[in-house]
Amino acid sequence: MSTQAERLRAIVTASRWMTRVLATVAGSGLPDAWVGAGALRDLVWGELYGPGFDPSTVRDVDVVYFDPLHTERADDDRATALLAGLWRRPPWEARNQAAVHLWYHHKFGGSPTPPFRSVAEAVATWPEYATAVAVRATREGTIDICAPHGLDDLLDGVWRRNPVRVDVNHSRVRLARHSPETRWRGVTVIPPVS
Repeated sequence: MSTQAERLRAIVTASRWMTRVLATVAGSGLPDAWVGAGALRDLVWGELYGPGFDPSTVRDVDVVYFDPLHTERADDDRATALLAGLWRRPPWEARNQAAVHLWYHHKFGGSPTPPFRSVAEAVATWPEYATAVAVRATREGTIDICAPHGLDDLLDGVWRRNPVRVDVNHSRVRLARHSPETRWRGVTVIPPVS
């Protein structure tokens, strides 16, 4: 993954917007906090497979953190407000991955899930392999990468369902909503099948 990791780090650090997002998250004090999913995919695919990245099109900035001591939904709201207080512009959405098992099945259906033991375990369940990636800025000024399924789909422009948690129907809904083949002309879509 080292060559792919260096490619991703180069894309992230070339984006002034993303480096500010990462610096804001790092400075927030949220425990084990990372940025990933759609905002990261939008940056990479905008630069590699689209007309360039436009931060104004980002629907939300998914910030995941891990805090087993504060698992109420109000804690996520406070974390989101904290980030907005540091920088108002991005549409922040902070979610404690230590609490996902308490609400996920109510929101998305299915059976209750066991608690995650880490951010990496949570990221491994995200809906597509290309979005099952998170990054964070370190104190040393480098970029850490959490990519449990690797970086190939993200960097090679492949939209493919991650079957770990997302069922085929939910995947089809996401595919229709995001329209990756229209937004990023060079992306390959592998339709979800049962």
